[in-house]
Amino acid sequence: MAAKPLTEQEIDRALTGLSGWTAEDGRLVRGYGMPNHLAAVALLVHIASIQEELNHHADLTVTYDRVGVSVTTHSAGGRLTDLDVRLAGRIEEIAPAHGAV
Repeated sequence: MAAKPLTEQEIDRALTGLSGWTAEDGRLVRGYGMPNHLAAVALLVHIASIQEELNHHADLTVTYDRVGVSVTTHSAGGRLTDLDVRLAGRIEEIAPAHGAV
């Protein structure tokens, strides 16, 4: 069963619980400042393990001390779904333990 795209109201509601996240062009987007490069890579690996668990994957970027996350549901035509919100929420739960701001 394909994931159902969220309405604008559902996206707005979801964003109230996702500090620092924005909705841009059918994606949930967030950047994290990290204490250093190793912390950035550690967060990336932790996110990768969550993605495997959920079988839903974000586009991730790492620079020296930043991690960028961009989430969408390709099977829903590049629209936001509950899968994206769940993944973003899980990332929000683990990011502080890696020193993310």
